[in-house]
Amino acid sequence: MTECIVAVICGVILIVLLSAAFDSNRFVTRTYEIRSKKLTKPCRFVLLADLHNKSFGKGNEKLLAAIDEISPDGILAAGDMLTAKRGADFADALTLMERLAKNYPIYYGMGNHEYRLGLYPDHYPGMYEGYTAGLKKAGIEPLINETAYLPAWNIAVCGAQIDRDYYRHFRRAPMEPSYLKKLLGTPDRETFQLLIAHNPVYFDAYADWGADLVVSGHVHGGIMRLPFLGGVLSPSLTLFPKYDGGMFKERGSTMILSRGLSSHTIPIRIFNPGELIVIDLIPDRQGC
Repeated sequence: MTECIVAVICGVILIVLLSAAFDSNRFVTRTYEIRSKKLTKPCRFVLLADLHNKSFGKGNEKLLAAIDEISPDGILAAGDMLTAKRGADFADALTLMERLAKNYPIYYGMGNHEYRLGLYPDHYPGMYEGYTAGLKKAGIEPLINETAYLPAWNIAVCGAQIDRDYYRHFRRAPMEPSYLKKLLGTPDRETFQLLIAHNPVYFDAYADWGADLVVSGHVHGGIMRLPFLGGVLSPSLTLFPKYDGGMFKERGSTMILSRGLSSHTIPIRIFNPGELIVIDLIPDRQGC
């Protein structure tokens, strides 16, 4: 009996290790469809999040090939494309952005890692300046609490950079109802509001602000995923987070939460491959 238990435990450990080795170095593509009467014509976006400077093949050739095959109208970057670590390299993240910018418009919302670099420049000397200068040279202007209007589709893409207090461990800090309006202004209700907001925990606040669609990342799919239970651990160190990946709806708003492309600190993913997301926005002539 004891030998059987040991064999089962060893088998489970082996499966977990194999999954970690496999899933930490691959990505899958998932597609979501959103309909709205505010849209004037179909639009396709690719959503990238939480790359953390990983490269899938030399120069991220595998990721670039997958995006080119999708042929999107634009790229949504939902933050943490690099890792805030003193002296860390960000060349792979920047090279990917540069190569994508040659073929697609990029709408870049900052994650907590980009934000941290800018907040503590003495601790991360030259990183924020070097990375953002590289983005701007490539023609990418990060949306730091700013909006880009896309008249061809009647879409307003807004990037929210919320304060570090909203990324605390173990608990969710309350967000005042007026906070996002002070940060982002009042949205036009006749325009499709696409909000890039890295932290999904505040989906209810984003919906109340007026977002038709929220795109987020941050949670990495919960690092490890279990059947029926979903993601195991969030970056705020909470178990089985409510928002771990996929599509969610609340108060007339939809959130598409990427499970991210990589991880940091403990760079493993178990039963949880990286995720490249395709979002098809389609006019709803019947209304919804």
